[in-house]
Amino acid sequence: MPQTINVLFLAAEAEPFVKVGGLGDVAGTLPRALRALSNDELKLDVRLVLPHHSVIRSDTHKAVGIYSIPRGNTEVQVEAFEGVLDGMPVYFLNGDPIRSGGSVYSSNSKLDGEKYTFFSMAALELPRQINWEPNIIHANDWHTALAAYGNLVKRWNEKTRRVSSLVTIHNLPFLGPDVKELLEEYGLPLANTDLPDWARVMPMPLGLWASDAIVAVSPTYADEILHPEFGCGLQDFFRNRTDSLRGILNGIDTAAWDPQTDPTLAANFEAQHLSERPRNKAALQERVGLPLNPDVPLLGMVSRMDQAKGIDIALKGLKLMAKRDWQLVLLGAGDPALEEAAKKLQEELPDRVRVETRYDARLARQIYGGSDVFLMPSRYEPCGISQMIAMRYGSVPLVRAVGGLHDTVTDSETGFVFIDAKVKAFNDALRKALNLYPHHSRWMNLQLAGMLQDFSWTNSARKYLEVYQKLMAESAVPLRNTGGLRLREG
Repeated sequence: MPQTINVLFLAAEAEPFVKVGGLGDVAGTLPRALRALSNDELKLDVRLVLPHHSVIRSDTHKAVGIYSIPRGNTEVQVEAFEGVLDGMPVYFLNGDPIRSGGSVYSSNSKLDGEKYTFFSMAALELPRQINWEPNIIHANDWHTALAAYGNLVKRWNEKTRRVSSLVTIHNLPFLGPDVKELLEEYGLPLANTDLPDWARVMPMPLGLWASDAIVAVSPTYADEILHPEFGCGLQDFFRNRTDSLRGILNGIDTAAWDPQTDPTLAANFEAQHLSERPRNKAALQERVGLPLNPDVPLLGMVSRMDQAKGIDIALKGLKLMAKRDWQLVLLGAGDPALEEAAKKLQEELPDRVRVETRYDARLARQIYGGSDVFLMPSRYEPCGISQMIAMRYGSVPLVRAVGGLHDTVTDSETGFVFIDAKVKAFNDALRKALNLYPHHSRWMNLQLAGMLQDFSWTNSARKYLEVYQKLMAESAVPLRNTGGLRLREG
């Protein structure tokens, strides 16, 4: 008999149903990569659960049923629907808190708190409704982290068979709103924890505290959150949980991101045939109105305009290096001040800089496929996928050694890396890149080394499977006496 591991995978968004940010890529791809690991000795049954946001089409989803979960002295109705994605069951949960929440993420923290507390509790009840027992609850970020907390409450209150929980940290600074009143309404006691006082009523810290395993989205990020700069006030807690904390790098969908088949490129190419790639550079220069010069290094950026992304570092650095030969195509929107600074650089260097302050998926792909150097001078980057895509498309990344950038780019082997989040450090790295660019064979070696990296989701899935198997082994051992869930006084 093969080993069976049933995983209930919870997320706020997932491609192709709904996508707002990077979490949508992960939740849409990782569960399928995990299921693909099934073989004669292992059956990995991963099922995805999402809120039934208003933007999700439901005409192809069948109704599973209606059930209720307690809230205060009354009950809230849950409507469950089921769809299929590449053979994987996908469940969509709806109810008044989700309908009233409006968009996927609201600017109203009260609405989001209610929506995702309801969703987390409704998801915990779903397996009973579909007659399927999970071994592991896999939650992602604060929106679903309370499912880990609710799971622990059930374990202690009902003395039920142990269901393990795992929380993946994609973006720690978003800890969620104060949900103290909601916890009480949904029957979740406030426990005595080793969390800081301020964190004991927030979804993400509570979920992390209650989880059996914690995964950060890169090995370096798992180390960074042990320290004040990135720990968001939880660094002491993480240092006490290093035995259950691990970093697993996100992957990319290598079928969706493939320069051999990408229809947006002027010329398709592969690592062994880079001679076609310069056509993409020329097409990009022509599209944005830059001089068609193959010998000038073309720098690319595809980024949210955000201080965390180090946009200001790049803009100041490039201005100081105006005497060197380079061109820049920057695609991104966000902080108005950074957008304005980028446009000002374009005004000052009209024959060298093009800035597009919008989202354009087609242009983004053309920048990956046509730029020579891809800039990511991030101050903060838990994982990052743009550097992986850039390498796959033959654009050499220039990055700061932070989070997943540090784990994926090796200085002078697959790209250029600088350490300090300062203009001088960025310029030193850029100078190194510009000096190497005319040496075609050495530059091609950088491109090839990057293109041959394996950033597929299969690698990530195997590492998650290791965590799952460890949790399965631990769940077979009687629970250690932790004193249960002692209620807080007062």
